[in-house]
Amino acid sequence: MSKSNLKHLEAIKENIDKSDALTQEEKSNSFKHIEEWYAEDKAWDSLMAELSSLSPKIKAILAELGLI
Repeated sequence: MSKSNLKHLEAIKENIDKSDALTQEEKSNSFKHIEEWYAEDKAWDSLMAELSSLSPKIKAILAELGLI
């Protein structure tokens, strides 16, 4: 995950936490979704890194697709 995305994610979490308009259940559900997204995004980054390390040709294909 990029540093800018991580900063945005932290800002979202902070603002949800500070919100008086949301119930504790809404906050909790939001945090769960954020954590799931973060884990999925991290898994994607790991997959791309693993595939890239297999071969320069695979890395070139992923780059052509704009995935790395």
